[in-house]
Amino acid sequence: MIGRNVRDLIPADRQSEEDRIIATILRGERVPTFETIRLHEDGSEVFVAVTVSPICDATGKVVAASKIARDITSQKAVQDRLAESEHHFRLLADNISQLAWIADSEGRIFWYNKRWFDYTGTSLEDMVGWGWTTVHDPAEVDRVVERIQHSFDTGVDWEDTFPLRGADGTYRWFLSRAVPIRDADGAITYWFGTNTDVTEMRDAEQRIELLLQEVNHRSKNLLAIIRSLARRSDPDKPDFLNRFDQRLTALAANQDLLVSRSWSNVPLADMVSSQLRVLGEAAAQCQASGPRVMLSPKAAECLSMTLHEMATNALKYGALSVSTGQVSIVWSLSDADDTQPRFHMRWQESGGPMVEQPRSKGFGTRVIVDAPRHNLFADVDVAYPPEGFVWTLSCNRSALR
Repeated sequence: MIGRNVRDLIPADRQSEEDRIIATILRGERVPTFETIRLHEDGSEVFVAVTVSPICDATGKVVAASKIARDITSQKAVQDRLAESEHHFRLLADNISQLAWIADSEGRIFWYNKRWFDYTGTSLEDMVGWGWTTVHDPAEVDRVVERIQHSFDTGVDWEDTFPLRGADGTYRWFLSRAVPIRDADGAITYWFGTNTDVTEMRDAEQRIELLLQEVNHRSKNLLAIIRSLARRSDPDKPDFLNRFDQRLTALAANQDLLVSRSWSNVPLADMVSSQLRVLGEAAAQCQASGPRVMLSPKAAECLSMTLHEMATNALKYGALSVSTGQVSIVWSLSDADDTQPRFHMRWQESGGPMVEQPRSKGFGTRVIVDAPRHNLFADVDVAYPPEGFVWTLSCNRSALR
C-alpha cells in the first residue's frame, strides 16, 4: 500500500466514511473508535475497529493522520452468534402462548415477554421489580405475594392460580408457575415464570360442575312436576290416564328439545316457550313477550336453567300453584346507538299465594342469581313482595352472543 491511496482499502459502498474522516482530521479532531469493514489483499472483507487521530506540526497545523485498524473478525462472529441467539430467544419468548417473565435471585422481575405487555397494556418501567402486583385482583394479591415470597425464600418451585387484569380492564384467570435457575454450585441466579390463561378451562369446569348438580336438581324437580301434574288432573274423569300420559309425553319432548338446541344459536322466544311447555296446562297462565333475540349456546344454557327453576318453583309454591295465578315474562333491548347496549328481562308473578321471603339460600338461588351473574356478567335482582315473586336481569347485549 506504500504510495497508494488509503481509499483502496475501503469497499466502494463505504467511501463516504473516508470523506467524514478527512473532514474531521482537517478540523484537528480525533475520530473515535468505530466498527467498519476494510478489504484484505485477497479481496475479502475484514471487520475492523478503526481509530484516527490528527498529526500536527510545531505550529499546530494538521500535516498527517494516524490510523489504527484492529481486526475484530472473531469478536464480530461471537457478536453475530449472540445476536442470532438473542433473536431466536425473542422469537420463542414473544410467540409462546403464555405470559413469561424472569426475576433475579431475590424475586425482582426485570424482564417480561411481549405477550405480557400486550395483555396488560403496561411497560417495563411500570412492571420492574414488584410492579406486577398492580395488575392483580386486590382481593387476591396479598395471598399471591405471600405464596411466591415463600418460594423465593425457600427455593421451592412455585404454582398458583389467580386473575390478572388485562389492558381493557377485565380480569382473566391464569395458572402461573415459576422455577429457580441455579448455577454450577447450586445457588439460585434467576427465576423463570409463566402465566397460562385458563379462563375458558376454569369456566368449563365450573359449568360441568353446575350442570352435574343441575342434572340431579332437575331430576328431583321433574318428579315434583309429575306429582304436581297428577294433582292438577282429576282422577275421577274417565280420560284421566290419557290426559296424564299426554302431559308426561309433552314433558319428555321438552327435554329432547332443550338438548337438540343447546349447542346452536337459539331464539329467546323459542327457548322461553320450551321452558313453559313443561308446565302443561299451567303454561296458559304465562304471558311472554319481547323482540327477537338470538342466544349463544352458553347464554341459552344459562337462561334456560334459570327459567326452568323459576317455572318449577312457581308451579310448586308460587303463582302457578293455583288456577288464578299469572306469570309475566318480558324482555327488551336498549337502543342500538347506546354506548353500552343492554338486554333486560323480567319474570313477575301475581295472583298466587302470599309470598314469603325464604329463610335460606339453596341451590335454586345459585341457579337463578349466581349463574347468570357469572356466565352473563349480569346484574340480577330478586324480590319477594307479598303479591308475587319478581326476578330481573340486565346485561350487555354482547354477553348473549
